[in-house]
Amino acid sequence: MVVNNFFSIYYATFINNVYLYHLIRYGRRFFMVMKEELPVYHIPALAPETIQGLDIKPDGTYVDVTFGGGGHSRAIMSCLGPNGRLFSFDQDMDAYANRIDDNRFTFVHGNFRYLRNFLRFYNALPADGILADLGVSFHHFDDGERGFSFRYSDGVLDMRMNRDNDLDARRVVNEYDAERLTTIFRLYGELKNAKRMADCIVKARASKDIVTIADLLNVVRPLINPRQEKKELAQVFQALRMEVNHEVDALQEFLEQTLTAIRPGGRLAIITYHSIEDRMVKNFMRSGRIDGKVETDFFGRRLSPIAPLSGKPIVPSDEEVERNPRARSAKLRVAIIGKEDE
Repeated sequence: MVVNNFFSIYYATFINNVYLYHLIRYGRRFFMVMKEELPVYHIPALAPETIQGLDIKPDGTYVDVTFGGGGHSRAIMSCLGPNGRLFSFDQDMDAYANRIDDNRFTFVHGNFRYLRNFLRFYNALPADGILADLGVSFHHFDDGERGFSFRYSDGVLDMRMNRDNDLDARRVVNEYDAERLTTIFRLYGELKNAKRMADCIVKARASKDIVTIADLLNVVRPLINPRQEKKELAQVFQALRMEVNHEVDALQEFLEQTLTAIRPGGRLAIITYHSIEDRMVKNFMRSGRIDGKVETDFFGRRLSPIAPLSGKPIVPSDEEVERNPRARSAKLRVAIIGKEDE
């Protein structure tokens, strides 16, 4: 609770541009002490930049589709007036413990691929702005029982964001055929040796099921370049996680719904962490389509229901990366709904 209160003060102060420099210096020392005493669910990346990009109206309706530890949501709440509303989604009920005790706040237990259905239910259409932070929470990486990280070799292969779902990483590695595994590792992990890795998994599981993270590491480690072990293992786990949680399909469905879920002139802010999802978001914000194909009228003028605020993403400062190394690959893109490129 103390950590969450600290973040609320930190981000609110950033937004008001009051004593920022001193707060960063003090806040860094403060947080280094606090994180040793209390578990941290997640540290939001690019939070001040995201709040600025959303251009929050005090009486507006806003949506955070990736609540997690609630850092971004608290930053949004600090900008809302008495009549403002915030709806925050998370498919993992662990995040419910971080909910905000405020009658302007609504926690939505659900996947953002069902965005419009939930917002219609809560009479929250259209929204003034929507935020998605597509990163995995520290909570997931740091909980060995969830199976998201190769650091916990005794953990089981799970990787489900929603533990009510049937498909987990154990089923993927033990039931998918070599061709399907190859596609996953190549498409989602961008691994050059995807076929060899899939073949080795199929061969290994013929004698014994691959149940734990250690079991999987024993199979794939011989195929990993020792000089890039962390990077390549992260790609393996990313590929499995994306398959288990249908992340690409969910992102596509979410993006397509934002065009009608946000009012004309409203903002869409998305933080990505790897090239696959960033490419999808970039294409969509450029054209309103996942494939990035820009439609034109009879005169050749570009037609798009959405327009990016900038052609380049916003990335963390060196200071933020030093405070929060896991933010180093974050990219923030912001777009306005209902605008066309001239």
